[in-house]
Amino acid sequence: MRVLVVEDSRSLAAVVAEGLRDQGMAVDVAHDGLEAAAKLDLNPYDVAVLDRDLPGIHGDVLCQMITEHDHRVMVLMLTAAGAPGDRVSGLALGADDYLAKPFHFPELVLRIRALARRQPAARARILRAAGIELDPVRRVVTRDGRLLDLSVKEFALLEALLRATPALLSAEDLLEQVWDEHADPLTNTVTVTISRLRRKLGDPGVIITTPGVGYRITDPPDEDRHP
Repeated sequence: MRVLVVEDSRSLAAVVAEGLRDQGMAVDVAHDGLEAAAKLDLNPYDVAVLDRDLPGIHGDVLCQMITEHDHRVMVLMLTAAGAPGDRVSGLALGADDYLAKPFHFPELVLRIRALARRQPAARARILRAAGIELDPVRRVVTRDGRLLDLSVKEFALLEALLRATPALLSAEDLLEQVWDEHADPLTNTVTVTISRLRRKLGDPGVIITTPGVGYRITDPPDEDRHP
């Protein structure tokens, strides 16, 4: 999942971004409306956490711009204006949810995940393929009933592959969805993480590599299955 945090308070933006990354999300940060608009044009975000009172382009205007964009980004307004009238007006602008400051971080995480599930292209909550079951909300993944102990990035990478099944994802796609805009496209991070994930998933292998194209999850041949 890729999230854009739009917050003019640099300290708050840094805390929110770090916390969301610890939850396995790829997070970019913008500190004003102009910077946010530019990033929204460049990157396919699932959710935007949007402060309402922004410099450059006001949060209300930015929210309307997002709702009119071809790629529908779910919007969570995060603002100090928490009166009922403010909430109603924010939702009327096209925001999908509204959370007043100060807030409890676990609630923010749950709301972001709920919005991602409501996205038009979103799939079922439990992702299943090749004997793998992954629950993004509970942060639990099993293969053939065996619980797997995955790192944050391994979990996020597997989630991205499962959501794309049966299509392939290139290394660039995975960098965008699992890491963030600061990821080096020339790095071998994806290859290394795929290798670790394969080891933890065990045999028979289910992550297929098409050289020069990308990676996908597929059922192993019948003869490779355990009896």
